Amino acid sequence: MSIKNLTKMFNPKVVAIYGASAREGSVGHALMDNIIGSGFDGIVYPINPKRTNVLGVKAYNSIQEIPDQVDLAIIATPAKTAPTIVEDCGIAGVSSVLLISAGFAEAGAEGEKLMSQISETIRKYNMSLIGPNCLGFIKPSVKFNATFASKMALPGKIAFISQSGALCTAILDWSIEQNVGFSHFVSIGSMMDISFHDLIDYFGTDPHTNSIVIYMESLTDARSFLSAARAFARNKPIIVLKAGKSSEGAQAAMSHTGSLAGNDFVFDAAFKRAGVIRVDTIEELFHIAQALSMQPRPTKNRLAIVTNAGGPGVIATDTLIANGGKLATLSNEIIEELNQHLSPHWSKGNPLDVLGDAGPEQYAKALALCAKDRNVDGILVILTPQAMTDPTAVARKLAEIAKKCNKTVLACWMGASDIYEGQKVLEANNIPVYQTPEDAVKAFMIMYDYSRNLEILHETPSQIPSKFHPNKEANKELINMVLEDNRTVMTEYEAKQFLANYDIPVIKNGIATTEEEAVEMAEEIGYPLVMKIASPDILHKTDVGGVKLNIQNKEEAKEAYLKILKSSKEKVPDADIRGVFVEQMMKRKFELIIGCKKDPIFGPTIVFGMGGVAVEIFKDTRVGLPPLNMALAMRIIEDTKIYKLIKGYRGMPGADIPAIQFLLYKFAYLVMDFPQINEIDINPFGVDERGGVVLDAKVLLDKDVKQIDLNSNKHLVISPYPSEYTTDFTLTNGKKVILRAITPEDELMEKEMFSNFSERTQRFRFFQLIKDISHEQLIRYTQIDYDREIAIIAEVEDEGKKKMAGVVRLIADQYNEIAEYAIVIADPWQNMGLGNKFTDYIHDIAKTRGIKKICANVLVQNHIMQHMFRERGYKMERVEDSYYAELEISDTK
Repeated sequence: MSIKNLTKMFNPKVVAIYGASAREGSVGHALMDNIIGSGFDGIVYPINPKRTNVLGVKAYNSIQEIPDQVDLAIIATPAKTAPTIVEDCGIAGVSSVLLISAGFAEAGAEGEKLMSQISETIRKYNMSLIGPNCLGFIKPSVKFNATFASKMALPGKIAFISQSGALCTAILDWSIEQNVGFSHFVSIGSMMDISFHDLIDYFGTDPHTNSIVIYMESLTDARSFLSAARAFARNKPIIVLKAGKSSEGAQAAMSHTGSLAGNDFVFDAAFKRAGVIRVDTIEELFHIAQALSMQPRPTKNRLAIVTNAGGPGVIATDTLIANGGKLATLSNEIIEELNQHLSPHWSKGNPLDVLGDAGPEQYAKALALCAKDRNVDGILVILTPQAMTDPTAVARKLAEIAKKCNKTVLACWMGASDIYEGQKVLEANNIPVYQTPEDAVKAFMIMYDYSRNLEILHETPSQIPSKFHPNKEANKELINMVLEDNRTVMTEYEAKQFLANYDIPVIKNGIATTEEEAVEMAEEIGYPLVMKIASPDILHKTDVGGVKLNIQNKEEAKEAYLKILKSSKEKVPDADIRGVFVEQMMKRKFELIIGCKKDPIFGPTIVFGMGGVAVEIFKDTRVGLPPLNMALAMRIIEDTKIYKLIKGYRGMPGADIPAIQFLLYKFAYLVMDFPQINEIDINPFGVDERGGVVLDAKVLLDKDVKQIDLNSNKHLVISPYPSEYTTDFTLTNGKKVILRAITPEDELMEKEMFSNFSERTQRFRFFQLIKDISHEQLIRYTQIDYDREIAIIAEVEDEGKKKMAGVVRLIADQYNEIAEYAIVIADPWQNMGLGNKFTDYIHDIAKTRGIKKICANVLVQNHIMQHMFRERGYKMERVEDSYYAELEISDTK
């Protein structure tokens, strides 16, 4: 598939309709009537062997008889006929297919077979297909309605994508009533070919779309979805209503982590990581899209509420606090100014109750002064119609003031007919207006959450974590040993070895198989001790009397050993008991949980929060996706309630937060490196000002994943750092450099390199002079999606400091077929062989990634680059004051 196919799909000049019918009430009739009756300016060819014409348009027996090249074929015939029709379309050179028909995956094995045949055909002919089992799509701007819905969508800037065709018709009806318009309105059905990520990529670059709204029931290719969403969420809001919040996975989980990492929590974490906005209702889908298109986003969550009635102000306040917002504290200066303009009886605080007799001037002054206050991030203006109130006049005055504000302004005009004109005035002036305070406050908080999630995408990690050297081989051997033993559960002793091999702190411990060994081990480790049953069949040891605490001497150690064995054998007679685990007893002030659960859609997920025996009662946990850097780890930590305690509370010393960040960083590498991990449960992880240590741990393996490829990342939905691209190179002056993939932590190093470019280097790289490079630009260069882009830097040690000597990058299209090449070498390191090495190295990477074509632009004056391109077989074409260079990878030797 290519972006060109989707362009033809949504902008067809010639359309063929299989199953076009004159029979009213049929899908074929509705399709034909909608397309020719909506003002579409293209050519429509009905294909129906049983008729000479359909609705007055000449009908054809087959696509081969049509005199024009068809851009889009629409199929609304029985499912069993679809494979042959799609094959005919491929032979006829049709690039796009809209498969309306049902009776495929939902019809069982026979339907699956039909889908398989069609999938093979569209791959063979490089076609794009929407469907099957869908309503179709509408592009209002060209008056193209390829659906069997009864209405035409209004034109607008929202791209709507839905898995449910039935919901589409309801939303279409609602949108017309609410005057909501669309750039595209797409029902994608079973997603045989085109899926969410394809459409996000397409709409993300569409200049007529400013937000993407999705109704999602299921997700099949999570990695591609997150990659596409992360690519565009910075610039265009992507808003998702995800249906189905139950979690079957949690019910079947064997550990605390499993029950805490339910599928819906993982969707939340994934959406947050990609900058996607999640909402709970259909109305919120479009409310948020509208609000983000009308108003600036709040940078913080402090809201001022202006109201002419106390009750709605209280409701707004309650909703704000319940959703994690803060009531803005007005400064004394602003309150003094408000005293001069409002009634003497106004509330003297926030919410600002300006009283029932407030007119346009009082409302306007309250809005203007709140916007002026540095403690305010957004203002909600509430109006209830009262005898002395003119809702329309107030709206007009607010509109004047709001135009001068640089803060979020939302309105709630409560009532019905009395406030209708006022609502229209507000919306016409880009102020979103809501019927209830709750809806308005929720919109404000969702806008804030979006800002915060984008901060995560834009955030440069404040520190580079210390290097750690995991023992991958030891863990590989340990996993193999457990699986070869026909087990999927590690003993606690094995689990702690597994963690210790990744520099995760554990307590000194051992396994005793006799009384004598238990006593000897106890004396060596030191008292007090904890002793536990060591059995892969007993996960919750306390329940079977398999744990003894605070053992103070060898007599107690001997007694504990015997009691643990006796109780465990009585409670679980068939358990495979490997001995008794002996460990130094250690207490820490706070107990955390750190875990991993393999999600069926998103792969390994990381759980962090309050641990201990009550973990499932309090459920103070957050879910994240690997890989993590220190900034992402910090976001997970600070989103928990226990964070307030562990950072230090009411004079109590806090824990070492950077050490916990680093722990999560290392733990993420562990779960990334071993796809055999099904669950890990570190609970509790004891922590206080003295440090942290694993007090208990469980590791469960997936018996269906046995082969270990230490470089494989197929089980991950976010591409990890490609360490395999790290290599050494010696410059012609003998200086050694490290070539490696760029990281977010390289931002300052790249900024320093850019700031020292000569004018010549700037022009050759950017085709113009750059005065300064912004944080946003540097983020774009350093925080990349390794699935879509690769940037290799040369790191050199100079004057006792690490510096960036240059960078080469390939930016691929969403299908990883064509990539744009760019290179820059810092002035001190030019003419030392680095440009040639960079170019050859990035070509090798392109080959391994399956990229078919590399293209680049180079100034006419840049003779060195022209020589390098020609030497490697690039085709060069002069375009004004530059050359366009292109290389077919298959042509390279």
